[in-house]
Amino acid sequence: MMIQVYVHPTYETWKSISNRTSQNIFHLKKLVSPIIDNVKIYGDIALKAYTRKYDHADIKQIQITEKDFDQANTKISDQLKKSIEIAYQNIKSFHKKQIHEEFPIEIGKGIFCWRKIVPIEKIGFYIPGGSAPLLSTVLMLGVPGKLSGCKNIILCTPPNKNGEIHPAILYTAKYVGITRIYKVGGAQAIAAMAYGTESIPSVYKIFGPGNSYVTIAKQIVSQKGIVSIDMPAGPSEIAIMADDTANPKYIAADLLSQSEHDPESYILLVTINNPSWIEEVKKELKRQFLSFYKKQNIIEKSLKNSKIIVLTSLEECLTLINEVAPEHFVINCKNASYWGQKVINAGSVFLGNYSPVSAGDYASGTNHVLPTYGYAKSYSGVSIDSFVRKITFQKISKKGLKNLSECINVLSFEEGLIAHQKSINIRLKNEF
Repeated sequence: MMIQVYVHPTYETWKSISNRTSQNIFHLKKLVSPIIDNVKIYGDIALKAYTRKYDHADIKQIQITEKDFDQANTKISDQLKKSIEIAYQNIKSFHKKQIHEEFPIEIGKGIFCWRKIVPIEKIGFYIPGGSAPLLSTVLMLGVPGKLSGCKNIILCTPPNKNGEIHPAILYTAKYVGITRIYKVGGAQAIAAMAYGTESIPSVYKIFGPGNSYVTIAKQIVSQKGIVSIDMPAGPSEIAIMADDTANPKYIAADLLSQSEHDPESYILLVTINNPSWIEEVKKELKRQFLSFYKKQNIIEKSLKNSKIIVLTSLEECLTLINEVAPEHFVINCKNASYWGQKVINAGSVFLGNYSPVSAGDYASGTNHVLPTYGYAKSYSGVSIDSFVRKITFQKISKKGLKNLSECINVLSFEEGLIAHQKSINIRLKNEF
């Protein structure tokens, strides 16, 4: 198991060292585009064929039944149910505070403007279910979706070889109030939610993480204007900034926690510490790695692309991190809150020794559906705002319009839009 170490690289080399593994977008699109087209044309027939091909499952009925929910309820432990309830309450508490009522604003005499917040009518969730059934993502999407007032929510997730959905996903979905669930995964699920099939209704916006094929599929249907998406989201990412107050055991544990998601996970440690501290981190990585029997293959591949970068100051470390714009950013330094205030680009920030990414992944309350691949420079993570539209309104009296008329006349004349002038002045013709 190797991890690359760079000691005091020049500023000019920062970008090349910290770059993510590049994906062959053309190759991915070439594979995914026919899947999308076939689902659009052949509907359920294509979905069942792709489920046989990629999930090795022969499904007769695509939609989950009430019987499936009942069986799921009996298959999971009371301890898991209690944990789901705790996480649900924490996520709900955090997101509920994001809901704000808006009121009309009197811009000037006789001029009132306001916004109406409207839930998106039809939304679709994609929940990965392959190497890990992400029941936590059901909470992260379902809780704000329901709080926002979205009435029509559907969920797609891939079945196992027996054509079944993991009971924890089914139980969690029903717990948050989502009952329209479909046994479809991959790019074909994205296509189904975008275009609709005999079984799966089309939606207006698709949420949820996934592998490279799912991500490309989301981007394709979004670029075609068929449906909008939450954000471009690829493999999981973590960047850690550490000084000598950071515990090497905690650092190694956090790096491993994200590397187990995907062989392409992005793992970065930036530090000002000496070689002996770095050796301690590497020893801890090797020691803790041995305890992960099932995920060793994924973790090993992920860590081979991981990097430790040693810089001369925390200011330099933060400059590099802001350029990387990681999905998860752990500040494991003295005065972590001070450095946290200087973060510009990150999906979610974790401050101090006792704020691991895993807490945010599950139950602290913040959302774990976050931008990756540097998109944190222009995208936010999922929130209440992700599920609503805001429509502006205005109501202007004749006196209010008269007060605006000179300004509008001058501006519209400058742009050569004379009909704009006319639409104002015809209403005030008795005043001129």
